[in-house]
Amino acid sequence: MDNDNEAVSMKESRRRERQSGPGRYTSHDVEALDNPDTDIGLCGWLLVGLSVLMMLVTLPISIWMCIKIVKEYERAIIFRLGRILRGGAKGPGLFFILPCTDNFINVDMRTITFDIPPQEVLTKDSVTVSVDGVVYYRVQNATLAVANITNADAATRLLAQTTLRNVLGTKNLAEILSDREEIAHSMQSTLDDATDDWGIKVERVEIKDVKLPLQLQRAMAAEAEASREARAKVIAAEGEMNASRALKEASLVISESPSALQLRYLQTLNTIAAEKNSTIIFPLPLEMMQSLMKR
Repeated sequence: MDNDNEAVSMKESRRRERQSGPGRYTSHDVEALDNPDTDIGLCGWLLVGLSVLMMLVTLPISIWMCIKIVKEYERAIIFRLGRILRGGAKGPGLFFILPCTDNFINVDMRTITFDIPPQEVLTKDSVTVSVDGVVYYRVQNATLAVANITNADAATRLLAQTTLRNVLGTKNLAEILSDREEIAHSMQSTLDDATDDWGIKVERVEIKDVKLPLQLQRAMAAEAEASREARAKVIAAEGEMNASRALKEASLVISESPSALQLRYLQTLNTIAAEKNSTIIFPLPLEMMQSLMKR
């Protein structure tokens, strides 16, 4: 429990450090982006008033320039004299702008997918592998995605590549091949935490393919083949040992009863006759052969 609390506190401290860095918005600035902010100065109010007057004079023609429509999956960030308008993102549906002082940017809120190009990574056990993946993300806060970063999509793509390299650099080859889900979860957590200030939510990360060098593939195949051959030899040796024990027990049983050997002869003849009818075998007792050899 203490370790979990420490991890949470470390994440919060890193997030505060990122927010307080140069060129970034603090927590108060982020709140100000979504809260009403009408401090545009006297000149600003004069320009807004002039724009409203021109709109009223040119009615109803100007109405087509003032009413805009955004789709269900989009949000509009309105800038009035360079400042984000009160209320944050607008949409979906109709919204109203002033033609001379306002401009807006549409932000797509749908989930976006992109492939991580194959990355040449040196693993912890000094093996070079080529790994690629796929990332699913969406814009969670349109205001932050516009105000805090120039191009959220390009930044997320570059960050995904570097994160993939950093995460795989701490793993050995066996872990990369077997723990793909853990690696993907670690990447997703790292990306989601890093893109939080950009209004980006990383929903899923998947490792697509792990490509090994051709020489390493041959070496691993030879190792696997040698391991299989070794197991096969061990299994064959164990079978021979069990068979020899069974033959030993059978010989002891036959030695106790001389007639059992004759029955075995008959059983062998029956088996041969069933398979090879043209072959005729005459069993000779060993005692007869010994008597002939003595003569």
